[in-house]
Amino acid sequence: MNIDILLFPILLPLIFAVMGLFLKSKKLINYWAVLGSAAVLYCAYVLFGIKQASLVLPWLGHGIDFDLKLYGFNAAILLWVNIFTFLVVLYSTIKMETSTRIKEYYLYVFLTVMFANGSVLADNFVLFLFFWGGLLITLYMLIMLGNLNSYKTALKSLILLGLCDFCLLLGVVLLWKISGSLKISAISLEAQGLAMISFLLIMIGAIGKAGAMPFHNWIPDAAIDAPVTVMAFLPASLEKLLGIYLLTRISLDVFHFQMNSPVSIVLMTVGAITIVFAVMMALIQKDFKRLLSYHAVSQVGYMILGIGTGTPLGIVGGIFHMLNHAIYKTGLFLSSGSVELAAGTTEMKKLGGLMKSMPVTGLCFSVCALSISGVWPFNGFVSKEMIFHGSYETGYLIFTIAAWVGAIFTFASFLKAGHSIFFGAKSTEIPEVKENSWPVLVPMIILSAFCILFGVYSILPLKLFILPALSGHPEVLAELTFTHNLSLLNPIALISMGCLVIAFGLHYLGVKKGQGKAYLASEPVHNLPIIKTIYNLAENRVFDFYEQGVKLIKLLSKVIYYTVDRPIDFVYERVVTVTGRIVIFILRVLHNGRFANYLSWSLAGLMALGYVMGTLIKKAG
Repeated sequence: MNIDILLFPILLPLIFAVMGLFLKSKKLINYWAVLGSAAVLYCAYVLFGIKQASLVLPWLGHGIDFDLKLYGFNAAILLWVNIFTFLVVLYSTIKMETSTRIKEYYLYVFLTVMFANGSVLADNFVLFLFFWGGLLITLYMLIMLGNLNSYKTALKSLILLGLCDFCLLLGVVLLWKISGSLKISAISLEAQGLAMISFLLIMIGAIGKAGAMPFHNWIPDAAIDAPVTVMAFLPASLEKLLGIYLLTRISLDVFHFQMNSPVSIVLMTVGAITIVFAVMMALIQKDFKRLLSYHAVSQVGYMILGIGTGTPLGIVGGIFHMLNHAIYKTGLFLSSGSVELAAGTTEMKKLGGLMKSMPVTGLCFSVCALSISGVWPFNGFVSKEMIFHGSYETGYLIFTIAAWVGAIFTFASFLKAGHSIFFGAKSTEIPEVKENSWPVLVPMIILSAFCILFGVYSILPLKLFILPALSGHPEVLAELTFTHNLSLLNPIALISMGCLVIAFGLHYLGVKKGQGKAYLASEPVHNLPIIKTIYNLAENRVFDFYEQGVKLIKLLSKVIYYTVDRPIDFVYERVVTVTGRIVIFILRVLHNGRFANYLSWSLAGLMALGYVMGTLIKKAG
């Protein structure tokens, strides 16, 4: 088979992106987009069957080739990138029916797919950075397609992720200096000394793309300002897949670290902090999409924690959770879009009782919500239990406790959302609603089916998509015992189920104190003495380092204005201007238009010149 097929996932999206610009009818543009995403998906499916291929073409010289490589793990990532793309494009055919910017939307979607596929296949760091950087541009443009405030959020995402990408670039340059190579598959170093610094810099690029703290701040804003399909397409699925893919590559292939090493501790700490702080923010949200956005951040913490444990079970759990999260979070964002299409809002206090009028959306939401909450037998249960076991094996119980705290508040917040939107009393603030059409429902149904299938038959996705990431680590594969460790009767699983019971109790008490209003179920936690202060600071963006950075820049600009700009202006106005006026006055007096004065000045000038010339001749003689 011709290995040039590796170019197809990159060239096909580009072709469909450009050709779509010449179409006139919205219906035809939608059909073209579905056809294009299906074609690229088929190509990814073919490559997934091949598993092994490579392509090296001369490019920039000096060891910088157009180098693509396909192996088991990135073939799986490539397949899932394009599965999510196809489902989101199918869903978008309804969302974009009334949009005046439909051509721009699909242009950026296909360019995003091109850059994503290129990032996954690239085996040269320079080529990888080219594709990776392109994703930042298309993210910015897609967010800009949202509401009137979207430009602020787009700029925020550009700056935050641009900072992460700059760190990634520095890490790659340092890695090149250490290893002398830019070929990703040819580098293998222990994460020590300068190599550890390189790892940490590249790690920032990876976790920033995935949406971990503290680089997450743009995601909750984008949930409100950007189109919901963009949220399902990027923060929910593609960016998680790409960010954790890069983290997995550098943790297992490019660099190596041991359990409880400094790098391991850093990763687990970042993961635990992301889990707890993001889920606490998710708990108090009263807008469905904003709640989902904070969970998109919180769940990244589980992935980072799992990989950071350095244990076989934790690593596999972290990677598996990446896939599971992309499935159920995309389903959840699409369900929020379905609600918004039907009811015109995602504010939970305005919604209620939608299960009767929107049963398919409600059922799909329920499956995905149970999955993200780690309820057996859905897919989230399996990957979370692996992470719980892996973190427990490290001996640092604090990280396992953080993961359990996240599980409690995750389930509590989705009980609140489900109760408020689908299962509570029917709202009087919205008109009569009805279920959406099949292009909206089919993607949600497929994703919900994956949640069930990958939970009941978890060994299937593990063998097909996850374990290939460890194909170069037979010693790790040999230590895996997940086939018999994840029964419902082991102590860790029992504690996990206990967390779900606690969450249910918190929700019940919260609703009772909120006078039966489910959207107020989190208020008792919100109003706890110390917690309330922290929440108030967070809601006022005190912990948002982007907003604080903007405030600092404004403060510095004022300081510079009053200490530098104004004094210079004062000197100019009071000294330069006055001196200029005096000189002008003197010149006006001297140049008064009288011939005698001009003749006198000319004679004086000649005499001065003669004196100078005479002096010079005298010295020369």
